Order: sequence, then structure tokens, then C-alpha cells
Amino acid sequence: MIVSNDELFEIEQPLPEWAKKPIAVFDLETTGLDHRTSRIVTACAALLNPDGTMNGDDVSWLADPGVEIPAEAAAVHGITTQMARAQGANLAQVVREICQTLAGYFSRGIPVVAYNAPYDFTILRQHAEDFGIPWPENPGPILDPLVLDKKLVQFRKGKRRLEIVAGHYNVKLDDAHNATADAVAAGHIAQAMAAQFPAELDVPLDELHASQAVWSVEQDESFAKFMKGINPDFNATFGWPEKPRA
Repeated sequence: MIVSNDELFEIEQPLPEWAKKPIAVFDLETTGLDHRTSRIVTACAALLNPDGTMNGDDVSWLADPGVEIPAEAAAVHGITTQMARAQGANLAQVVREICQTLAGYFSRGIPVVAYNAPYDFTILRQHAEDFGIPWPENPGPILDPLVLDKKLVQFRKGKRRLEIVAGHYNVKLDDAHNATADAVAAGHIAQAMAAQFPAELDVPLDELHASQAVWSVEQDESFAKFMKGINPDFNATFGWPEKPRA
């Protein structure tokens, strides 16, 4: 059938296969910003339906990190040392339960969405090693909306914090730095990106996982080059979805 110019319309492309199924989301809130030394305070792991709703299989944790929670960290996520000691579970048990929950997702081939994955997964791996808890050698598949956004929208100006990127994809985030709110927002961003870039993201999950590892290095190298122009002593640590142990 011949269609005139007046009758032309944009045909929506189908979603990537992974976006038609449930995805898992994961986030940590910790005692600090340094992945080498920070300890877990709160965490969330949940499953989202393809329409973005939570399917009820969500878990959240409050841990006693065993150290003082700095005031600046408490101001961000709202958990003080006193609250963690009074209400938090044993850190080792929390780590074990998180690892078991994520392992269950991975074993079922469900992708785990984590915004800036190396932060969360490096801290979790180091905790697991410290407590002698089994940890997969190559965890995955993982989807990192930060890496994907930098790859697919390379020249957008401005910072790429979770709350800022959420706004670009019309994702609601009312309680930033709450582990559950951040985890769900990251999942919604991944789903929004799947709808906006269906062709680019319609690849097998193992291939997309491997590509993100490459893209992350490229992005970190670019940032390191920029930073060295400002500070010649700047040193970057590469690795996705985990960084090497210090």
C-alpha cells in the first residue's frame, strides 16, 4: 500500500525482549562515598513488572554497620548510628541475605538494574569476602542506567546523578537516597530507556552486559583524561560491574 506524505506516521518499535519481562533492581545506602571503606546501612532488592509496578517480591534491609555513621552520611540517607544500632540487623546476616537474593535473580536470568553498579557491587563483594560469604566470580546480567545513558546520550550537558537522569526520562523520584526509592527509580529509568532506544538495547542480555563493561572503561578513561588536565596526580580506578579490591 502506498501511503501519502500526509498519512505518514511514526511506527513505534517493539521493546527489547528483556524489557517485556520482570527486571530486578538493587541499591545500597552506606556510611560514605568511598567504595573501598564504606559499609552497608540500608539496601533494597525488588522485582519490577514490565509496566514498572512492584510485584510484591521486594526486600529491604537495615543493618548495623558496626561503625559510627558519619553525620554527613546520616544527613543524606536519614539513618543515624543510634538508629542502626537499635533497629539494624547484624551486618553479616544482611550481606548474606542480599547475596542470596541477588544470586536468585541471576540464576533465573533476571537482569539486576543498579545505577552506578560498581559502587554497590564492589561494596557488596568486599563485604561478602570479609564475612566468608559466597560471591559469584562474574555476577550478571547487570544493567547500569548510568553507563547506558552516557553511551546513548553522549553529548547531553550537566551532571548525571540519579535524580537528574530520572528527570530526563520523566521518572518520579520523591525520596532520593532512600534505598528502595533509588532502586525503583533506576529500574524505571532502564525501562524508559528501553522504550526510547529499543533498537540499540534489543540485544541479548549477556552481550549487553559485556558491552557495558567496555563502555564503562571508555567513559572512565575519558573522565580520567579530563581530570588529569586539572590535576596531574588524579588516578582513576577502572572496573565494571565491580572495581578491584584496594
